[in-house]
Amino acid sequence: MPVALVRAAAPVRSGRLRFALRVCGFVVLAILVVFAGGFGWFADKVSHMTTPLDPARADAIVVLTGGQSRLDAAMELLASGKGERLLISGVHPSATKHQLQAAMGGDKQLFSCCVDIDRAALDTIGNAEESAKWVENHAYGSIIIVTNNYHMPRSLLEMGRLLHGARLEPYPVVNTNLGNGGWLTKPEALRVLLTEYSKYVLSLARGYLPLRATPGGVTLAEASATLPSSSFGEARSEATRR
Repeated sequence: MPVALVRAAAPVRSGRLRFALRVCGFVVLAILVVFAGGFGWFADKVSHMTTPLDPARADAIVVLTGGQSRLDAAMELLASGKGERLLISGVHPSATKHQLQAAMGGDKQLFSCCVDIDRAALDTIGNAEESAKWVENHAYGSIIIVTNNYHMPRSLLEMGRLLHGARLEPYPVVNTNLGNGGWLTKPEALRVLLTEYSKYVLSLARGYLPLRATPGGVTLAEASATLPSSSFGEARSEATRR
């Protein structure tokens, strides 16, 4: 190739490279802006969640393990007649029903007759899968979902994906007041919210994956499990650690 043509081609390649870099930079910036805007919406939504004073009665109650306050709230709902049965999803395999009852306290007779334990779930996706099987086996039409406020959006998303026919009533447990932008001044709360939002985005992405049927009759998305949710403001109970 003549020297003149080589010199002419060099600026063309350089110009294309600069254009490609500018496009990539714009795409990355757009993604960051959308992610940041979504996180602001998520944090605001979570920070304004409150625990219902008198929730409507449902057929049953499902609590996702991850803190003593979740278990206490679920047991109080059961004792007050807000549901006929309670499923505790995600209990550590080594924890016995007696140990769990002792940790939760309350009426032993009520615990013995009306509490079921799921030891198979290892994360939120597993919680949704096992809860869906339990709900369908009992033909429940309405469920109260008990978990922390920051964990509620993802829990409802995963549950709603499998329980199309059941009405889901959120019962968020609030351990830390994040109202009025309080999460901005609490580094640990900010970290947990950012982590949970990232998992929420991944859960949204799972909605575009093909579904598969399980032996239990529940339809699941083809995806690997996400990481277990984090918690702040309290330590996890040994009996219910996932």
